[in-house]
Amino acid sequence: MAVKHPVYSVAQARDQLPKLVHQAERGRPVRISRRGKPAAVLISETEFQRIHGRPRAGLGDAILAWRAEHRGVDITDAEIAAWRDRSAGNVPDLSDGAH
Repeated sequence: MAVKHPVYSVAQARDQLPKLVHQAERGRPVRISRRGKPAAVLISETEFQRIHGRPRAGLGDAILAWRAEHRGVDITDAEIAAWRDRSAGNVPDLSDGAH
């Protein structure tokens, strides 16, 4: 069964912000509404990090990690060439059909 969390209006949240931050830090999310509609949820930094984790590595970081992982592995040019799919694949029909 889902736990019901109280909902505070933006005005209430502004007036009680220190209390609500402490509540979020203790693991109890704080729901905030604007004009009676859900607007935001205040959560702890710990919960935010759990949800979002650390930032994903970019392409450059991924390449460097792959190189570090495979350092010392000898791969010949012939082996690399064999990985390539040389089939024609799916050739798209680019005609407009007005022939």
